[in-house]
Amino acid sequence: MEFSKIMGIVNVTPDSFSDGGKFNSFKTATDHALKLIDDGADILDIGGESTRPGAAEVLADEEIKRVVPVIEAIRKVNSNIPISIDTTKYHVALKSVEAGATIINDISALKNDERLGQLAALKNLPLILMHMQGIPRTMQQNPQYDDVVQDVFKELNERIEFAKSLGVKEVIADVGIGFGKTVEHNWQLLKHHDKFLKLGVPLLLGISRKSFIGKTLGIETASERDIPTALLHAMLLKSGAGIIRVHDVKIHAQLRELFKKLNA
Repeated sequence: MEFSKIMGIVNVTPDSFSDGGKFNSFKTATDHALKLIDDGADILDIGGESTRPGAAEVLADEEIKRVVPVIEAIRKVNSNIPISIDTTKYHVALKSVEAGATIINDISALKNDERLGQLAALKNLPLILMHMQGIPRTMQQNPQYDDVVQDVFKELNERIEFAKSLGVKEVIADVGIGFGKTVEHNWQLLKHHDKFLKLGVPLLLGISRKSFIGKTLGIETASERDIPTALLHAMLLKSGAGIIRVHDVKIHAQLRELFKKLNA
């Protein structure tokens, strides 16, 4: 078994739940991205719009202003690391790909704009599709499922087939922990995460600093959830996640080294 690829998160936003706008300027975001590479990230995920519950929508032009200069600056230093653009908007994805992004990460699973799928197909780029019930502004108001594991599986399978119908060659699926789910929904999805391998595509897992960890352990400050995040990832290594999306890359790089020693 191989260790999951480590995707380091770069939020170029003033209102992120996890880092409170800490990397909201071009320089701080770029410096942070380069540090994540040094810390051992396999992939970078750049986002210019907060997707926390209740987040306000950002116009495409503003999102482009936030993310494109950062992608360009990373590419001047590192031409090889895969860069994912975390957006639901076609023009943001297009400008980001032109600047050097090599993966499209769409939390709406092409529901907001199917042209992201067409762009991924045209450029032969991997496309990440995430399950979300509702939209970020309202998704946590009263999420309900008949059977959360079966319901999420069914919808992800439908979105994967839709993406493939557009010509997308490589799809990655994300069960969308924290996106229109209660704490118990999240735990059920994690307990049965290996069942999503039956989708037949690589899986991405995004649990880093999420509120369900905080609510379970009584940790209010998001940045103080990094150690529990890593502990949970260690317990989920056999759950099938090919990519883990994290804020603290360094601690997960250490986990990777320990994993390699144990499995050498």
